[in-house]
This record gives sequence, C-alpha cells and structure tokens, in this order.
Amino acid sequence: MINIAIFASGGGSNSEIIIKHLPKLLQEKNTVAKVALILTNNANAGVLKIALANNIPTAILNLKDKTDDEVNETYFTFLKQHNITFIVLAGYLKKIPTAVINAYPQKIINIHPALLPAYGGAGMYGMHVHDAVVAANETQSGITIHFVDEVYDHGKIIFQATCLLEEGETGTSLAKKVLALEHENYSNVISYIISNFL
Repeated sequence: MINIAIFASGGGSNSEIIIKHLPKLLQEKNTVAKVALILTNNANAGVLKIALANNIPTAILNLKDKTDDEVNETYFTFLKQHNITFIVLAGYLKKIPTAVINAYPQKIINIHPALLPAYGGAGMYGMHVHDAVVAANETQSGITIHFVDEVYDHGKIIFQATCLLEEGETGTSLAKKVLALEHENYSNVISYIISNFL
C-alpha cells in the first residue's frame, strides 16, 4: 500500500480533485494507494473541511518558534504515524525541510502556477505569479509539476502544460485558466509517477 500525504495551506481545490480522481486512476494501473493524510500549516485552511468530508486524517503544524530539529521532528512524527511513502504539495506555502526531502528522495512533488524556471522562487505563489506574468506581457503561462529539492521551485521538471494570454488578460482571468490546467493534469501526473516509479 502506498500512503500519500497531501500538504496544503489553503482552500484545497487541487486536493479535492486528487482525492476524487486519483484512486480511480491508480486502480486502472493496478496500483494500490490512498490519500492517508492531509497536512497543513493553517488551522483555518479550507482543505481541512475537504479532509473531514472524505474521512481523511489531518495534521495541523504549529512550527512557530521551533528549532530546525523540532521542525523536523514535527514533520516526521506525522509522516511516520501514517506510514507515508509519497508526498504531494498542493498549494503548500512552507518550505519543506532538507531532512524531509532527504528522507523522501524523488517522492515529493509540487505543482507551480507558471512555466518554470520563470516566475518561481520565494514569494512567487498564487496571484503574485499571475500578476507578474501579466505585467511582463508574456504570451503564455501554464503549470509546472516538478520534484521538490532544497530550493523553492527548482527540482527536476516532470510535466508542463501551457495556456495563452489574450488581449486584456488580467491576473484574475489568468488564474482561472491556470487552475483549470492544474485540475486537469495533476492527478494524472501523480498517478503516472506512483504507478511507474514507486
């Protein structure tokens, strides 16, 4: 059994799609896996309601004023408790500790709302990304799914999908296009990685 943890900080729309579609996709590939944990750093995150509705255990991290060792221990306590073997980041806004990355080599993936390596790095998330893309008069944007390493938005790229920016595009309108790409593709890529490499 492959136990998946989803790390999320916000509303959880990607998490909801993954919870709904991933089991069916994996079943088609004869792979046994489940979402075994939803972990968040935000006690008010909408993803917690999604977890509750789907009977998925949750963990709320309180990392304030903790040393690096205490932060690592906090993560590992929950990951070990739920026998997690694969981690999916879905709008998770905390940097993953190096110790966790080392413990899960090529087993942590993230989705970023731009075509990396452009518009990545610390502070580049959500509307910050879309507004920057529009301000730069780019002709296209999209999503990047990548393995997680020690640097924000830096790990090996697994998959990208694009959308065109139209005349009069705004950060808000672009965000809707990019979110649609996320919902359309993330579960499929997770399924591919798990069924072929785990």
